[in-house]
Amino acid sequence: MKWIKKGHIFKPTGEHEWSKSHAQVPFAYPLDDKTLRIFFATRDQDSCSTVTFIDTDIANPSKVLYVHDKPCLQKGKPGYFDDAGTMPSWFLEHEGKIYLYYTAWNKSATASYILSIGLAISEDQGLTFQKQFEGPLLDRGHYDPIWVGQPCVLKDEGIWKMWYLSCQKIEYIDNHPEPFYNVKYAESNDGIHWERKEITCIDFIPGDIDAIGRPCVYKEDGIYKMLHSNRGANSYRVDKTKSYRIGYSESNDGKSWIRKDEEAGIEKSEIGWDSEMNEYCTTYVHDGKRYLIYNGNGFGQSGFGYAISE
Repeated sequence: MKWIKKGHIFKPTGEHEWSKSHAQVPFAYPLDDKTLRIFFATRDQDSCSTVTFIDTDIANPSKVLYVHDKPCLQKGKPGYFDDAGTMPSWFLEHEGKIYLYYTAWNKSATASYILSIGLAISEDQGLTFQKQFEGPLLDRGHYDPIWVGQPCVLKDEGIWKMWYLSCQKIEYIDNHPEPFYNVKYAESNDGIHWERKEITCIDFIPGDIDAIGRPCVYKEDGIYKMLHSNRGANSYRVDKTKSYRIGYSESNDGKSWIRKDEEAGIEKSEIGWDSEMNEYCTTYVHDGKRYLIYNGNGFGQSGFGYAISE
């Protein structure tokens, strides 16, 4: 795989109280054969995340057609599982509606933050979403001891399949709690009730890759392919050799994966918006070409751009 970078697409200008910075974890959702709706998380002055979107030309995502000026999913009430923010993770169509599996945030004194997974549904092509439950679909459990988040969901072979992040431990590094997380697998018959299989798909490698972020799975030529984001634990916020970079893995069954990070096909730029980090990617196919939408520096503070497969 080889990606040809095409440039920057968007970052917020900060004119809204609910959108002061960041366009994080973008998700590419084709509305039709001309329009691409890109959902993302933006932050207020307290770093609480809200879901919104822009529309672009599907063949040329750098051509922004519309910038939505309202949130389409906001944080929850005090004390609820999403009271510190909502972050989009995965969108898919089911029975004429858009299902949004989102990452919910709580603040934590000892772990910095605790994540869980919620579900919201839209009946107006993503203009607004309604939360389906007052609590999470998936939360920490017997084998996911600290938090779960950033799900990827596919309806495949009659089964709903989820790949999600599971935080396995917290270590204090330079007096700051740092999470170590891997990618696990779950299944469902209805997209709501999930059975965790206790299958670790992509594990961290202590001292090298200490966390694997935002799995993006697609199936091509009968092979499951996953783009993910790899980082170290030490100095990853300031050291570009340790910060997030896009990785790649393959699987024949969606459960047992072979890492092929050297085949990810994209590197950080020498200068510019994605010179320190590249991460949190999403992908779609248009006119026979595969597109990649991804974040750059500052965990999405510099916004997102795109590349096309060679």
